[in-house]
Formats: sequence, C-alpha cells, structure tokens
Amino acid sequence: MDQHFLTPLFSPRSIVVFAGDPKQPEAAMPIARALLAELTQNGFKGEVNFLDIEMTGTLSDLAHSRADLAIIALPHEQIEPALEIAGRIRCRAALVLSSNLPAAQCATLHTVAKRHGVQLLGPNSLGFQRPFLKLNASVAGPLATPGPLALVSQSGALTSSVLDWAKQNGVGFSTVVSLGANTAVDLAQVLDFLAADGSTHSILVYMEGITNARRFMSALRAAASIKPVVVMKAGRKPAGTSAALTHSAAIVGADDVFEAALRRAGVVRVRAFTQMFSAAKCLASRYRPVGKRLAIVTNGGGPGVLAADWTNEIGLEVARLEGPTRNALAPLLSPHASLTQLIDLGEEATAAHYRAAVEACGTDGGVDGILVIYSPKPAAYTGANPEEIAQAVIDGSAKLGKPIIACWMGDNSVSGARKLLNAKPLPSFRTPEAAVDAFGNIASFYQNQQLLQQTPPPLSTLATPDAEGARLLIESVLAERRRVLTEMESKALLAAFHIPVSRTTLARTANEAMLIASQAGYPVALKIDSPDISHKSDVQGVALNINTATQVRDTFNDMLATVGKVKPGARINGVTIQPMSGKPRGRELYIGLTTDDPFGPVITFGAGGTMIELIDDQAMELPPLNQFLARRLIERARVAETLQHWRGAPPVDMDKLEQVLLRVSEMVCALPQLREMDINPIIVDEDGAIAVDARIVIEHAGPQTQAYHHLAILPYPAGLEREWPMKGGDLYTIRPIQPDDAQMLQDLVRNLKPESRYFRFVSSMQELPARMLARYTLIDYDREMALTAIHRTRTVHEDGTFTETEQIIGVSRYITNPDQTTCEFSLVVADAYGGQGLGSRLMLSIMDVARSKGLAEIEGLVLANNDGMLRLMRSLGFQVKAFAEDADFKLCTKTL
Repeated sequence: MDQHFLTPLFSPRSIVVFAGDPKQPEAAMPIARALLAELTQNGFKGEVNFLDIEMTGTLSDLAHSRADLAIIALPHEQIEPALEIAGRIRCRAALVLSSNLPAAQCATLHTVAKRHGVQLLGPNSLGFQRPFLKLNASVAGPLATPGPLALVSQSGALTSSVLDWAKQNGVGFSTVVSLGANTAVDLAQVLDFLAADGSTHSILVYMEGITNARRFMSALRAAASIKPVVVMKAGRKPAGTSAALTHSAAIVGADDVFEAALRRAGVVRVRAFTQMFSAAKCLASRYRPVGKRLAIVTNGGGPGVLAADWTNEIGLEVARLEGPTRNALAPLLSPHASLTQLIDLGEEATAAHYRAAVEACGTDGGVDGILVIYSPKPAAYTGANPEEIAQAVIDGSAKLGKPIIACWMGDNSVSGARKLLNAKPLPSFRTPEAAVDAFGNIASFYQNQQLLQQTPPPLSTLATPDAEGARLLIESVLAERRRVLTEMESKALLAAFHIPVSRTTLARTANEAMLIASQAGYPVALKIDSPDISHKSDVQGVALNINTATQVRDTFNDMLATVGKVKPGARINGVTIQPMSGKPRGRELYIGLTTDDPFGPVITFGAGGTMIELIDDQAMELPPLNQFLARRLIERARVAETLQHWRGAPPVDMDKLEQVLLRVSEMVCALPQLREMDINPIIVDEDGAIAVDARIVIEHAGPQTQAYHHLAILPYPAGLEREWPMKGGDLYTIRPIQPDDAQMLQDLVRNLKPESRYFRFVSSMQELPARMLARYTLIDYDREMALTAIHRTRTVHEDGTFTETEQIIGVSRYITNPDQTTCEFSLVVADAYGGQGLGSRLMLSIMDVARSKGLAEIEGLVLANNDGMLRLMRSLGFQVKAFAEDADFKLCTKTL
C-alpha cells in the first residue's frame, strides 16, 4: 500500500500496446511506428504485448494480455474502444499518444478511464520516458541519458527541445513526462510521484496553467520540501484591469501572484528558456548553495567585472575572501594576482593557480558559491592549456561542499575543456552573465525554502478579533446589494481586527462638518463619502490640513459641488471629517488585498499615497502570515529602505507594522467574502501605525464545504490542539505536527526498540533519512494530517530556576488516497509510554480529523506478527482481514 498510485504508469512491469496490427508495422500511423521502434530497441526488461484493435475474440481470450500499462497509438476513432478494452482487462494505467483530439472526445476518454479505475496520461500527450528502466513510451525523441533530474512539461515541443539539448550538454533524466493540455493525470499528481521517486533528485517543471490552486500548491510544497524544484511558466500577462475597484487590484498582475505562490512553495522560478537549461545544469550537480555570496575566480579583469556587475544587478553579493584565506592563498599565486574583490589570477594563471584558488574559496566561511572564469590567452602568456585548467578545477572541487560553476569563454580553443566539464557534475557556461544567472536561480532555492518552512495558524497570538461583528457588518452591506464598503464601514471592519484607524465622522451638512471638526481638533481632513467613487483624489474629493471652521464650511460646499460635476451620477452620503494623523515624519505605506484566479487572496505591501500606481512598489505574499513572513514581505518592497533612519526621521516601529500585516492576514483567513482592500495610506512612524483611509470590496462567498476553502495554503490547524491526562495524573498535548518538530521526531525514532521500529517502518533503519524526516514534518494539512503527542518535563535547578523540555511520545497520521474518499493511517508510540491509552487516543483523534474532512473510510497495513497493534485495531472497531497481495500483512479498515 506504500506503492504510489502512478507506479503502474511510470514503473510498469508489463505493457500492452494498441498500435494496429503488429505483423504489419509499416501500416501503422507514424506516431505508432516511432513508439514501436523505441519500445523494442532500448532493452526494456518488462513484458510487452501487442494487440490489434480489430482482433476478434472474447475478453477471456484477452486475459493473458492483462498489464500494468496500456499504450494506445491509434487513429482518433479507435482510441475509445481500445481504452475500453484496456479497462476491461484490468490495466491499471493507460497512455494515449495522440494530437489534436477534440476536447469533447478527450472528456469521453476521461469518463471511460474513471469508470474502470485507470490512471490516464493523455490524450494529446507525447508520453513519458524512464531512462533507468530503459523505457521510452514517448514520441518526444530518443531515450534520454539516465540522470538525477526529472522533467515535467505541459508543452510537447518544449519537451523534445529539452531532450535534444540535454544530449549535447551531458544532462541526464530519471523521468520525462509530457502532459499536454487534455491529460487526466495532472501536474500535481506527477509531482507527488516524483517527490517519492528514489531515482529523482531534482524536478524541472514547464507549465502553462493550473485549474486547482490548492491541489497544485499542496503537491508543489510537498515535492519542494524533499528535493529542489525549478519552474518555468509561460503566459506572464497582467491581471489588473481598468475595472479594478482598488489600487491593489489595479497594480497586481497574475504573474506577480504566481511568483509569490512559487516563492512560498519553496521552489526556484526561471523566466527564460535559457535559464531553465542553466538551472537544470546546476541541479544536476551535487551541490546545494546556502546563501548568495559568490566568489569570482578569473584570469581576466574584463570578464570578472562583467560577472561582478551582473551579480550585484540580480541581488547577489560578490564574496570577498577573509583575511586569513587571502594571506594563505597569496603565496601560491602569481605576483600579479589580485585578491581585493575579485580573485583575479592574472593572464599568466596556471592550472595550479586555479586549483589553489578553488580550494581556498571552498574553505572560506564567507563564500557560498564559486564562479570560475577562463578566457583564452595566447600561448606566450601561459604554459597551461584550457583542458589542463579545467581538469585542475574539477580536481580542486572534488571534495568541496559548495556549488562551483564554470565559464570557459571562447569557442574552438576551449571545446575540449567544455567536454571535460560537461562529463562531470560541474555546470559550465559560455558567458559570465549566464553563469551568474544560474547561481542566482539556485541560490534562491535556499531563501524560498525558509518561506516553505513557515506554517502559520489562521489567528496570531495577538488579542482575539471581533470576527463575528465583522461578519455581521459584511452581511448587512450585502443585504443592501452593495459590494463596496464606505470609508467608515471599511474602518469599522479594520477596527474589529484591532488595526488602528483614524477617528472618522460623517457630516451631511456644512454646519455638522464645522461642529465635528471643532470637536476633533484642527487641523482636519475632509473626504467625500460615496459608494460609487473608488479613488477620491481623482474627483478632488480629498482636502487636507484644514485649520478653521470657515475653511471647513467652504471646503465642504466646494467639494460637494466639484464632485457633483465630475461624477454627476454618484450617490453622495456626505463628507467625512477626521483629524490629521499627527505623524509629520511618518511614512505613507499601503497594505492591500486582491483576489487572484486561481490562487485566491493575496496580501500586498508597498509605498502608499496618491501616486501608488506610478510608483508601482509592490511586494506580495499568500496568506496566512506569521511574523517571519510579514518581515520578509516588508523587506521585499522598495519602500523598506525608508523604514530605517531616513532623512532625519528615526526608524519606524517595525513590530507595530508587522502586527498590522498579521491582523490583515487574520481578516483574510476569517472573512472569505473579502475580494479587494486598500489601506492607503497607512502612516507609520516610531510610535506606531494608523490607517488613515481604507476601502474594501466584498461579495458573497458561496457555500463553504471546508474551513479556509478560499485559501491556496491551508493554515496550521491550531484548533486541533488538546490536552489529555495520562495515568498517574500527568498531562500530554495532542497537536498537529510542525516543521520545527523534526528533531523531536528523529529522537522518537532513534529511541524506539528495534522491533518497534520494524513494526512501524518495515525496515531496520536506525533513524529517519533527511528527506523522509522533511516529508513527515512539513505536511499539507489539507490532504494529510499527523498528530503528535507531546509530553513536557520540568527540571528544577538548585538555584530555584527551572527548564522545560518537550518530547514527542507518539504520532498518528493519515494520508488521503487518490480516490479522495479513503485514507491510510499509521501509528507509533514511544516504548516507554506503552499501556497508557496513548495509542487509542491518537487513533481516535486522527479518525475525528479524517471524518471532519469528509473521508468515508480509514485503512492501514499492520504486520501479521504485530499482536499489540492488531489488538488495538480490533478494540477500536476495525475489521482485520488478510491482505491478498502479501501474507505478512493484515489489512485493517474502518468506516468513519
């Protein structure tokens, strides 16, 4: 049951091929002839049978043709009958190789496959390759060289191009999948398979679109938590339109949101075709960078300066060797070498000089990666040829744990050196800029992995908001068939979540305006209040620094008259009066919300004020946020530079600004009716933050089948935390697992008795491998759940102080099966805590969660000699029966 549901598709033991009459291959379609040639020539070890769709006979006659995978390469009118036969002879997966099959016929094939429980890749797919299995079930070109990189592409043409390029550049693949636009097996499912595939070390994705953001983000985050993922997306078009009702929606584009989603998923994004190749080269090497400091080793000043310029341009840093490293390296180099910023070995650099520089960079603590540049020199300058220097770099990098990227400039004179470099896991490029780009793409992997590790709850630890009051306000506005909240309603919504807002009062007459202004205290601001005016400044509906009652009266009357002329059909409620912010040295910022299709709510941050679109300073993040994510969101905006000491003004209170972002995140999580929001400006100084103006757009959220269904990333389910008593009066806490629990989980596994470890993992391993540990602790709470039992121990010291330690004493887990109605469970309890009812409580708790998710049945495999676990299962009402596929296991099932 640990086998992935796509294993019969991508790792079949037997294949049946529908490609016409196998005795007359010349009569088959060109696509079928290419397929037949590839299947028979590459040495695939599995069984392959060929069936003619026109053959006569009963299904019993075809029983011998039963296989894991059916491959169909037939004319359009014969595909459906062939798939029907594949389903009836109980093939578990099918691949339809076709092109230009109409959408209606594709939908019919999906229905047929679903009816028979067949995992269908295609139609309109070029197929897949599994080089380690010597299986080329594709028409994308010859079988690729085996290697650690997987490629998943939604474009057939790009798949063929990558394979052709890879042959010439020494890049090998574990898996190549060409999905096409009409496949039933989708990108998320393939990512799930590749995340668990032992022969895949890194994943490269070319995509053109998604339909289910939650499922895509779930699979992408799960894969990126285990191995590096690089994504290239086509169709970078702006989503903002003139119909947008807020500044936030107008300046946010679909590609910006996609960028934020990928960053949060912990993957590397590339934007150009050539960069995808660069990233592929680096991922095929064995090194992983942990920072952005790049040392540049060169034998020419010009190429080194080009590399340094581009390093700074894309946000990386040129590493400078530490003093002891420079002192140790200098005697090993030419007297003309320079170690000030670049490591310029000089035009007479030899192979020994290059090796010494590489080894020095490898041991220097201030270097995260090394770029080695060689530019050809006349023989008079150096006795070393390019091949000797390339070999020296390869030898020098053999024992280093940092990424090394090579740039051998020129053409004919360095072709031999390039072959040497390509034969080793050492990425090589022709230009300094391309080499720096490659390091930049992969260095971002480390930064994005930090974002991936964040699992914020829907509510922060701040004071509880009045979410119910906010919902009542929204419902009253929707009941009036309005979508746009007034400024006062918007500020009331913000105040319900404890976001500081300026005191605002509505005046309907000039006399009311003067009275309100006098009570508020001068100077004041006047703003038009209308549900039909999105941007007040555009209609001269804002007046600031009004200092007298006479000015208030005249401004009130002038504003109504002007707005009436500019916007004659607008409904005018009156004019709002509010005191000026009192923050003369405050920075004007904006915090916004827009709703993307398909990623849902996105929180935006940047410079505010009336020129927000012109400044176009925007950083964005998918909710939910925690303090770490809020700080990173602020740092990505250009306006962040002004939040420290700025032109005589002291630094702003960053904690208060972060709290506002956390409050906005709470709003987004709790109120699915929110569609757009502007807090512009929110003025921040050393004393705090205050929202001066706000505008919110809402709409009906529709029926909610699950909590937080509107979010692309499910929040940490803090509501599942419970305390339970142990025998003897002690307490333990059951709560969902978090990434920070990795060490405690590893300690649990290490301290298990060998028999207990074997019962849980069916393995004699002493501890969890790093990738398995990451997979078990960084989970998507939407499709799986792991509940940990935490026991806290307090140690009192002689001086009266105490320390408290936590340990995991048990874990229950379920993972949703591909049918989305059942799930598979696992359970482990620390040996020292057996017999205390811990296993029963963990199983009952995990079943409650599965039931709340709408799952109908829970199942699991238990070793037949694990008597204690089998007794527990029976006591909980599970049915225990033999497992047909392996007599060593029992299958335990229970209806939820």
